[in-house]
Amino acid sequence: MRLSPAVLAAALATPVLAAAPAPAPSPDLAAVQAHLKAVQTMTADFEQTNARGQIVSGTIQLKKPGKVRFQYQKGVPLLVVGDGKALTMIDYSVKQVSRWPIGNTPLALLLDPNKDVARYATIIPGGRPDVVMLAGQDKKHREYGSITVTFRRSPGAPGGLMLDGWQVLDAQNNRTTVRLANQKFNVPIDDSAFRWTDPRPQGPRR
Repeated sequence: MRLSPAVLAAALATPVLAAAPAPAPSPDLAAVQAHLKAVQTMTADFEQTNARGQIVSGTIQLKKPGKVRFQYQKGVPLLVVGDGKALTMIDYSVKQVSRWPIGNTPLALLLDPNKDVARYATIIPGGRPDVVMLAGQDKKHREYGSITVTFRRSPGAPGGLMLDGWQVLDAQNNRTTVRLANQKFNVPIDDSAFRWTDPRPQGPRR
């Protein structure tokens, strides 16, 4: 159960030739952009399935920019917290802490309001008319893996879309799937939710 780091960076513009105008986004991509722009906070229950088929559950709290907390079910000694700058995974069973810049993880797509989704992600067939799927990958750094985000059309949700979950594929083709339920958008979330206790000797930290 590891979140595979990935970089979703925009390409640099050519310094001599003017860049060609970007094509107008498809209606589905425009809806995704509207959803991501409208969502400032989110809470939900989640179910996570790793490459071995093992399933764990918990709750997620998300707050832009860059804050997220995956609180796993009782008995799972893992915690994942984004504090606005770094995404930290704490394994309390072995007192290990791993950190990545938020921008170097697949979750940057959901946590960074300044990301231009159209520059690094595309709409892919969802197989059902009520489903919109967005695939994102840094073309220059395929070794960082990829993410596919699934939305369900829902008129009452931000941008007319409900975030249903995502799937991360790392460089070793290990697949982690997260499915959401009981989503609530733009509800108050205190910043204290994104603090965590360091199992190493230095004690509590933000």
